[in-house]
Amino acid sequence: MDEQVTVRRVQPADIAARGAALAAQLAEVLMDCVAGGASVSFMSPLPTERALAFWHGVLEGAASGRRALLVAERAGRIVGTVQLVLDLPDNQPHRADVAKMLVHRGARCQGVAQRLMEALEQQALAEGRDVLVLDTVTGGDAERLYRRAGWQAVGSVPRYALMPDGTPCGTTFYFKHLAAARG
Repeated sequence: MDEQVTVRRVQPADIAARGAALAAQLAEVLMDCVAGGASVSFMSPLPTERALAFWHGVLEGAASGRRALLVAERAGRIVGTVQLVLDLPDNQPHRADVAKMLVHRGARCQGVAQRLMEALEQQALAEGRDVLVLDTVTGGDAERLYRRAGWQAVGSVPRYALMPDGTPCGTTFYFKHLAAARG
């Protein structure tokens, strides 16, 4: 595991002071992931303007508390990110969705994703959320990470989405009950 990588939650004050710079770094990570073939809701090539617009929306949600945005940084640069979507219906106050687990290709296989997921689970518990749900490409590299971390597959939907090159791919849904689960 890379000891030089730190993981933190992006705070509203940070967004107010450095929102454009944060969006630019996050867009760089997203564009790298899409260019590398990751199916994360965007097609290739991903224009910078589209990536920036996406991250400005995420930062707005993080500033308002509708989502928690975590970043992994090395030497002051964002190398990975994940989100905890908190804005769910009234009958799901105990649950959160995990979104956009992204690690720059230059930082992969160094424990960054594992650190992000560990921090995300701690953040979920701090937010009173003990049931987490996510989806990922069926057969993709991320599935190994989630399974090692105790996530349980619910099922898969063939042809659920497209890879960045337009090839159809299946999606597998996962859940995890955190240690402090209420029952």
